[in-house]
Amino acid sequence: MRGCPFIDAAAEFPDPRNAVHSYAHEQKLLMVRLVTDLVAEPGCREPAVRAEQLVTLADGAASRAMVLGESNYGRYARTAAEILLKNAPPTTI
Repeated sequence: MRGCPFIDAAAEFPDPRNAVHSYAHEQKLLMVRLVTDLVAEPGCREPAVRAEQLVTLADGAASRAMVLGESNYGRYARTAAEILLKNAPPTTI
């Protein structure tokens, strides 16, 4: 596990005006938009909030797995994601 290449790139090129940093930024925004669409599909209320929570879990799991050399963080994040989605209120309450 090598972590997230976009986090790595943004850390290597910290100036937000740098093209590499800007590209990493856009990829992170794209990911949250894709996850927002996926979470909205089954009718989850506040899909953008749930998506941010889920991509934060993914980023954290990738970072911890890379630094600590432990492959279980993906499973930990999946369990947390399942709990988040299970307890997410539907759009119709």
